[in-house]
Amino acid sequence: MVFRMKTTLIIPDPVFRDLKRRAAQRGETLSTLVTECLRQGMIESRRPKRPFRLPSFSAGRLLVDVANRDSLYDVLDSELPAPQQRQGRKKG
Repeated sequence: MVFRMKTTLIIPDPVFRDLKRRAAQRGETLSTLVTECLRQGMIESRRPKRPFRLPSFSAGRLLVDVANRDSLYDVLDSELPAPQQRQGRKKG
């Protein structure tokens, strides 16, 4: 059994005219179109607007080729204090 409720809505004239025009173009009643629009609006309001994204920042251009191990170690070693540089590190 389907229950229907009559209600009064205050709709601005331009919106009402657009709704009536769309209902006529679709060949459906104003009530059917408004019900569809309300359902769609309720569904969309439940969904998040867009997925959460972490912020990203540009770090500028690359200063070393990370695929070249020796080049990478040279840069890393240059940032370490002198006694710790290249102790026991194997090349390869």
